[in-house]
Parts: sequence; structure tokens; C-alpha cells
Amino acid sequence: MKWMKQALVITMSALTLSACIKVDINDGSGSGTGNGDTDDPNVSKVLTGTIDKSITLLKGTYTLRGYVYVNNGATLTIEAGSIVKSDVTEKGALIIERGSKLIADGKADQPIIFTSGKAPSERAPGDWGGIILLGKATTNRPTSPAPIIEGGVNRPYGGTEPGDNSGILRYVRIEFSGIAAEPNSEINGLTCGGVGSGTTLENIQVSYGADDGYEFFGGTVNAKNLVSFAAYDDDFDFDFGYTGKIQFAVSLRDKPSDTDQANGIECDNDGTGTTATPLTKPYLSNFTFIGPYDTTGSSALHGVSNRWRRSARFILRNSLLIGHRKGGFSLESAGTATDYKSGESQFKNNIVAVYSKPYISGDAGALSVISDAEIKTKAESEGNLTLASRDAVQLTDPFNLNAPNFLPKTGSPALSGVDFAGIDSYFTTTTYRGAFGTTNWLQGWASFTPKSNNY
Repeated sequence: MKWMKQALVITMSALTLSACIKVDINDGSGSGTGNGDTDDPNVSKVLTGTIDKSITLLKGTYTLRGYVYVNNGATLTIEAGSIVKSDVTEKGALIIERGSKLIADGKADQPIIFTSGKAPSERAPGDWGGIILLGKATTNRPTSPAPIIEGGVNRPYGGTEPGDNSGILRYVRIEFSGIAAEPNSEINGLTCGGVGSGTTLENIQVSYGADDGYEFFGGTVNAKNLVSFAAYDDDFDFDFGYTGKIQFAVSLRDKPSDTDQANGIECDNDGTGTTATPLTKPYLSNFTFIGPYDTTGSSALHGVSNRWRRSARFILRNSLLIGHRKGGFSLESAGTATDYKSGESQFKNNIVAVYSKPYISGDAGALSVISDAEIKTKAESEGNLTLASRDAVQLTDPFNLNAPNFLPKTGSPALSGVDFAGIDSYFTTTTYRGAFGTTNWLQGWASFTPKSNNY
């Protein structure tokens, strides 16, 4: 096969102060300055250190070596169909700092894949870091000094620009992420710190991460079509004043779990439950949460489908909570329970079909406000359906870890019972509860076999 000539195209203009660098194959140094012809298909293309001017990676396979920072207002663009593998010895992570952007705009038939650099039989959670987006949107942390994102990257996030733009992630897979810089400071599959609503997050799958699938530290970013598969910790984690909107998301848990309780959602206002503003309040609709159903093969640390706590508020509507081992909808802290009881928070038109305890008042603070039975009564008066069996939801094959099918069968209660009254115009009105109706938006780009895929 004749291989493309190594290219470095630098475009300069008298009308701009920044350079736009276009890289195809470099010499493995990470500088993008290789030159000459090569017939070797194994020539490495390495990203390392700091990217401080805009660069485009042509479609190809690249290596991420160590923590790679994009800063100085630079934009890192990765063409559709590219594969970015972590170095095995110097585990990688990709950090987009405030003011910079990541444009990873894949296609349904050409997703962009961030994955382990190990052989298929050797891949495991924690093989590399993950992707961190840091923006200038609002959080409930002080702005001076700005908070520092977890994971050992030592970079600030947040600000006063709710419409800030950190780029585009679309048709992207993130696999085997989650290295820990220190105890309780792991990198998630996708970490968003103060990311603004100008950012596009659509059709993203995080698989076999050693921490959360997605964590949102404040910010206003919205998202559609998210997948969390086999996360060790929570699938979706919200805190520090996150107020964005997410529609069409699915989580499927495998049996391993982290050393902490692993939930479909974990949501806090902050770590100590203060009422710092803006209060954390995600707006969510059309989620499908699938948890381990058995009590023998799954870890004792597998938790609940929804864990709302520490003064957080929330909107969750038109969704499915299925099969979680320890429970479904759980309220913790007096503030969180009070806001649900008053209607400030909403849990409406969902289906709850878990192993036990569909509704939980989970600590003394919540119990002082509302009991399990009172939560159930309120929930069922607001369009929620409580089913005794996971199978009663009638999804096609949701617990298949290699080829799941989340579509409802004919006659499924998930095909009706929705309510979008009063909901934000960002949300697409559907006739079905959960992430899927009659169309499988996972086809062509998602994968549930990352342990054996050949890249």
C-alpha cells in the first residue's frame, strides 16, 4: 500500500495572530514536524506535552503519551474515523483547558475512538486517564481562586460565561479510562468542569471506565444520546451547581464495581451539602438505567438507580429505572427531600422496576421530611409506574452485555405514559419513556465489545 507523504501544513495569515497546523504522520516525537516519505504503516503518531496552537489530526491512529494539555486558546481537531490510543507505559489523558477547544466530530459510520493501547485480551479499566473539558461557565465554587479539577491535572475551571464553548464531541467512544492520580481523585471517562452551553455533546459512549462514566462539575452544557457501559463507579455524576439539560441517555452496568457505591445517578450540590448557589439541578428526560439484577454475581457495592442527595435539586422525567440491586429512586438529606416534596424537584412519568426498594428515604435528614411510603404515593400520583419485575418493562434484550437491545417490545408500558408539559424547548417531545422508541440510535457507531475489538 502506498502511504501518504508525511505532511505539516502551516497556514498563516496577516489577519490572524494564531497559527493553524495540520498534521498527518509525524516522526513519533509528538511535535508534528516529521518529514519525508515512509512505507512503514507502523510509524507512530504521538501526542505528548502541551498543544498551544491549533492543530488538525487527519484521519489515522495516534498515541496519547502522558497528560496532554490543550491551552492558549488552541483548538485540537480530530478527523472522523480516527483512533487515539494511550501509551501503555506513560498513561495518557487529554485535558482541554479554559478558552481552548476539542473538535472531535465523528460520524455514525466513522466514530472517533479513544481507547487503551494494550492488546485486546489485556485491556482493562484504568488503562489511561480520559478526556477532561474545562470551561468558563458558572459553578457554585468561588471564582477567585478558581477551583481545580480532580484527577491530578492541577488545572482550574469555571467562570462567569454560561454560554462558553469548549468544542464538539459527537460520535465518540471513550474506553478503559479512569487512572487514579490519588485516592478518590480518579479521572472519569468524560469530565466536564464548568463547561458551557455553547459546547456540543452528542452520541458519546464511555465503556469500562474505572471511575464515573460522566461527571459534571458545575457548568451549563447540554447533551443528547449518551451511553455509559460497565462503569466501575457512577454512570452520571452531577455536582457543584450543574444546571444543564440531557436527553436520551442509557446506562448498562457490568458486574465489577468500584470501592464506593456505584449508582446510575449520583447528584450533590457539593461534597458537604451546603446551599451554595447555583444549586445543582440537572434537567433530564428519556434516560434508561439498567443495573445488575441478581444479588449473587454482582458486587455488594452496586447501588441504586438514582441517588439524589446533599441539597441537590433535579428534574427527571420520562425515564426507565430497571434492575438495580439496592433500589430505584433514593432521596438523601433534608434539603433534597424538602425540594422534592414541595415540587421544586421533579420525578415524573418514569417507570421503576428494580430488585428491591423502588422508593427510598435514604438517611435521617430525608426521613425527617418524607417516608418511603410517602415518596411512593407522591411518585405514583405524578405519572410514575412501579412494576414488580424488570421483565415487566418489556424491553427487547437490555441485559445482554455483548449486544444489548434497549428498544421496547410491542405492548411495552415504555411506549406510552410520557409528559413534556412545561419542559424546556431543548427537549424533543417523544411518545415513549426511556432512551429508545422504535429507532436504535446506537447503530453504526457504538460498541459493546471493546475488550475484543481490533483497532
